[in-house]
Amino acid sequence: MHLRYQALRNGDLTGNNHQLDPQPLKLLTLVEPHKCSYLANEKANSVFVDPNNSPSWSQYCHLSRAGFRRSGNHFYRPNCPSCNACKPSRVMVNDFRWSKRFKRILSQNKDLTLEVSQPSLTEDHYRIYERYINIRHMDGDMYPPSIRQYADFLATNTGYTQFIEIRLEEALIGCSVVDIMDDGISAIYTYFEPEESKRSLGTLAVLWQIKYAQKLKLPYVYLGYWIKESRKMMYKNQYQPLEIFEADVWQPAPQIPPS
Repeated sequence: MHLRYQALRNGDLTGNNHQLDPQPLKLLTLVEPHKCSYLANEKANSVFVDPNNSPSWSQYCHLSRAGFRRSGNHFYRPNCPSCNACKPSRVMVNDFRWSKRFKRILSQNKDLTLEVSQPSLTEDHYRIYERYINIRHMDGDMYPPSIRQYADFLATNTGYTQFIEIRLEEALIGCSVVDIMDDGISAIYTYFEPEESKRSLGTLAVLWQIKYAQKLKLPYVYLGYWIKESRKMMYKNQYQPLEIFEADVWQPAPQIPPS
């Protein structure tokens, strides 16, 4: 793939007047867009940080506030030629509304425990990830799964990434991979045993991330991209209040009634 280089100025990153580390970052983008994973008939592209010059943790925090996400060693933000549907989103932790459904999910999973650990490549983690992708995401970009894919995507030793392990008694049944930022928690990915789907573990993972952010006194949980036209992304609307990053400003996400 061909790359196009683009200079990055301090003022390009946030609508706030935060200062970046002195070392400048170089942004790249692919010359040719590719098929969009979320919207039919759309072409996708991204702007991303030069992987040979990774950002510091402080720079990453600023990038996150400007709508960037991390995937392994790649830090990126959508930069599509004819579409701007992908909106960075975050939950406002201090004002989070605990619905009856959320309280019910927490109550029915009281037999589960959480363990926070450093990222690692272990057989029990990978086997759950493998089953999760094979059963629930056969139509996604990560199918088919591989150990190399898992290691590059989730087991990167960043110094600020944590595994939030979900356990039933001593057995691992799921894991949330998160980054700890200076203003919140960034939800990187969650995988779990597909046969435990009745527990709503995906929703439970987000609720626990919100509780974890509250414990750490961090105001936001970053959930990735909110796409109004994508059914895959509609689940994020249930976590209120939700903000999206649009026109270089964080603002309330539009209220979309259930279909």
